[in-house]
Amino acid sequence: MTDKGSKPGTRPQDVKGNTMRVYVHLLRNGPCELREVQHGLGFSSASLASYHLSRLVKWGYATQLEDGKYSASPDYVPELLDGFTKVGAAVVPQNLFFSVLFTILVAFFSFKVVGGAPYSVYLVGTSLAMVGVLWYETVRLWRRLTTWR
Repeated sequence: MTDKGSKPGTRPQDVKGNTMRVYVHLLRNGPCELREVQHGLGFSSASLASYHLSRLVKWGYATQLEDGKYSASPDYVPELLDGFTKVGAAVVPQNLFFSVLFTILVAFFSFKVVGGAPYSVYLVGTSLAMVGVLWYETVRLWRRLTTWR
């Protein structure tokens, strides 16, 4: 027995790059025609948009309506966009907020502590390492949503 999120041939974390961009475009704009997706995402050809739309339809994350438009299945938003949050029209990794906050805090306190106690170098080093890990995770999530050129 499979749960609602299990699709034959794919897992939610396998939907990434341009296919994820197409899904998010359908969520933001509602039902769209093939050419609307192509122009909205800046694809070079309609066949590229068609390829990603057909993948989403095959996996059940989108449906093709009777009038030829494509619509995202909102049932899978929590699965596909796990780890992301919507800020206005943008969809960004949730870690982004923590990454920015802790980068600012570590930078501020590093300048305050340097030259103080002998162990302050280790505190600064550990803090910088943890901020590095946080930024790594943020970028890793962001790469699921975008295609780097």
